[in-house]
Amino acid sequence: MAGSCLGVGTRVKGKARICSPRSVRSSSGRKLTQIRTVAAAKGTAEAKRKSSGGELVSKKRSYAQFHLELGQPDFVLHTCSVCSMMYARGNDNDEKVHKAYHKNYFEGVPFKGWRNEAVIARSESRDRVILATDENSCMWNSKVKEVITVVEKELGFAEGKLLHKLCKVYLYISVQRIVGCLVTEPIKTAHRVIPSSTEESHSDLLANNTELRKTDHTLEFGKISFKREIIKRNTPSVKNKEECRDPGAIICEKAAVPALCGFRAIWVVTSRRRKRIGSKLMDVARKTFCEAGTLGISHFAFSPPTSSGKALACSYCKTSAFLVYKDGDV
Repeated sequence: MAGSCLGVGTRVKGKARICSPRSVRSSSGRKLTQIRTVAAAKGTAEAKRKSSGGELVSKKRSYAQFHLELGQPDFVLHTCSVCSMMYARGNDNDEKVHKAYHKNYFEGVPFKGWRNEAVIARSESRDRVILATDENSCMWNSKVKEVITVVEKELGFAEGKLLHKLCKVYLYISVQRIVGCLVTEPIKTAHRVIPSSTEESHSDLLANNTELRKTDHTLEFGKISFKREIIKRNTPSVKNKEECRDPGAIICEKAAVPALCGFRAIWVVTSRRRKRIGSKLMDVARKTFCEAGTLGISHFAFSPPTSSGKALACSYCKTSAFLVYKDGDV
């Protein structure tokens, strides 16, 4: 057979048997020289197996990454306590994505500006409010979508369910970052919230608990006396305040009332809350939503709010009987 080892083997103690080199002729007439060890031949035979088609298939090693689970919490993913994002600690890509998202969540989305941005309001501190619609923002450009993604995650909207073609997006820009966002939409009707008994008695609770307590302290030194009066004001406890702020589910009247503008979602970054950014966005929206003029309190409504949103609505409308709309009112 051509290519087979035809040499005479020699035996060396402690080593494999080696075939002596010998030239042979193949079927084409060429001279072939082959030197192989028995051990090498055996290893090659084990590394290659014949498939059903008669071909020789090489055996390759496959590698997989494993981790040791020693009972540690959050073994696979870790949830950030601030931005609520889940990521894998120690993974460079996950760490990088979380760092960027965390910064945007806390400080706002970076924004360098647009060429033809529709600025509809400015402040003395050089902050501005711009309007983005389906017509003037090139079918909701990437920056608007980036902000909406953050809003959807924080407010609990399903992905891609917040915006539609009739929405108007008001963005509050401060120091090259988007720190506030208000999404509005046209509506036809709304329903007035029925204040709960806890909210109705909130003013009475404050009045009853605002009592003055006078305590006299007199110190005498011989014929000289000093008298000190301490007046204490009894204020409601923190628990009572929280109960008045969030008494439970929102109950609305069945009868619908006419309304024009719906505040679909409102969001402000964590670091800029309680600075009236949300109120400024609603003021601008009321002035610019309709060409007829500024909308009154009875002409706009909120989507079913969270506890924080309810507190904002009560504060802005100066009443707990504000308007709420649902999908059927659009």
